[in-house]
Amino acid sequence: MYSPPINIDDLIHQSEENHLYFKLIEQTNKDFALANEVIDIPLDVFPLHFKECIQEKVYKLIQNKFAEYLNLLYIIDVSENEIKKLDGSDISELSEQVTFLILKREWQKVWFRNKF
Repeated sequence: MYSPPINIDDLIHQSEENHLYFKLIEQTNKDFALANEVIDIPLDVFPLHFKECIQEKVYKLIQNKFAEYLNLLYIIDVSENEIKKLDGSDISELSEQVTFLILKREWQKVWFRNKF
């Protein structure tokens, strides 16, 4: 049964436990490429570095390429309602929260594709 992750550590743990960590990286790379924001994360990346790569990219997009950031969220299909709930006063904090929402959505896709 699918249980939504409560944080990034939980999400990574679930992906590893289900032997889908590599699929999560592949899906993330694919969706970033579809949004023309190639991130190219290697499959052998450690979970902490995986999260940091995405967060750094999100931070740069928010700061320098906001339209592309919105397009990325659209391509990945991150919930607009969840994004609206976030406090945007601290870009660093915002990028961390958005990274979790992105990975949560990517994990849903991978999990459902594997299950059904």
